[in-house]
Amino acid sequence: MPNLNKLIVVCGAGGFIGGHLIAQLRQQGATRLRAVDVKPLKEWYQRFDDVENLTLDLQKLPDCEKALEGAATVYNLAADMGGMGFIELNKGLCMLTVLINTHLLMAARTHRVERFLFSSSACVYAADKQRNEDIAGLKESDAYPAMPEDGYGWEKLFSERMCRHFREDFGLATRIVRYHNVYGPNGTYDGGREKAPSAICRKVIQAKLSGRHEIEIWGDGRQTRSFMYIDDCVHGTNMLMDSEFVEPINVGSSQQVTINQLVDIAEQIAGIKLERRYKLDAPKGVNGRNSDNTLIKKVFNWEPSIRLEDGLEKTYQWIYDQMTKKSR
Repeated sequence: MPNLNKLIVVCGAGGFIGGHLIAQLRQQGATRLRAVDVKPLKEWYQRFDDVENLTLDLQKLPDCEKALEGAATVYNLAADMGGMGFIELNKGLCMLTVLINTHLLMAARTHRVERFLFSSSACVYAADKQRNEDIAGLKESDAYPAMPEDGYGWEKLFSERMCRHFREDFGLATRIVRYHNVYGPNGTYDGGREKAPSAICRKVIQAKLSGRHEIEIWGDGRQTRSFMYIDDCVHGTNMLMDSEFVEPINVGSSQQVTINQLVDIAEQIAGIKLERRYKLDAPKGVNGRNSDNTLIKKVFNWEPSIRLEDGLEKTYQWIYDQMTKKSR
C-alpha cells in the first residue's frame, strides 16, 4: 500500500473505480485523502465526508496543479469514457482525455509526487489480435505493433508512453495498469456510458419488471470478453502501486464468456428466460478479447479470481435496488 499517512489523491474519484478505490483506502486507514472529479459532488457514485472532495476540470493544467498540491501518491482514473456504444461514437471526446494525463504528469513533476498510477485499458491492444471470438488471451506485448481501438485506445496507448517517458526522463515513478472490463455496483448502468454487464443486468431487470420477456443484444452475441469484478480490480491496482514493477500489466479476469453466455447468467440470477433480438448494426467492438494473466501471475503470484457468476449477482442486485427505488 502507499504511505497511508501522506496525501493520496484519486483523480476520477466520482466515477465507478475511483469511488471504490477511495472507499478501500479509507478502510485501510488512509488519513489524508483527496478525491477529485469534474462532476458536481451530487453526481458522484460514492462520496465520503471525511475526505477532501474537489470538483475540478483536470483537462486544465491549473486545476491539475491544485489537485496535486502536496500529494505523495496519485491515482489517475479520470477519463471521458463509457461502454462500447460511447467510445465508438465519441472518438474526439475520448482523445481529449489525453489532456488529463498530460497535465497531471506535468503537475506531478512540479509537485515532486512520489508515485503516479495511470489506468489504461485492454483497448490498447492491436485490432488484428482480436478478430476471432476464440482468443487465447492478450498478453502485454500484443499492444505493438500499434493498432488500438480508434479514439479511446489510441489515447490510452499514447498516455502510457507519456508515463514511460516521464519516468525515464524526469524520474517520476509511474505505474501502468491495463484494465479489462471492470464491473460491479455503484457505477453507471444506463444513459449510454454503461458497460456490457451493467447494461445486460438493466435490460433483464426491465424485462422482468415490465413482463415483456425479450432483450435486445448488440451484435450477434457470439463476441467474447472477460469481465473483472471491482474488488479484484481495486486489489490488483493497489498491489501494482505498492510494487517496483514499472511496465504496463494486465489486471483482468481470464474467465472468457460470450455475450450470449453473459445474458444466460443474468437470466439465471433473475429467474427468467428472454426472447433475444440481435441488433447487428449496433456497436459491438472486437470479436474476441480476453486477458492473458501469465505476467501478473509471474510477478505477483496472483490474478483476479472472483467468478463472473458471483460478481454479476451482486451487481444485478444493486441495479435492481436502484431501479425499483426510482419506480416507487
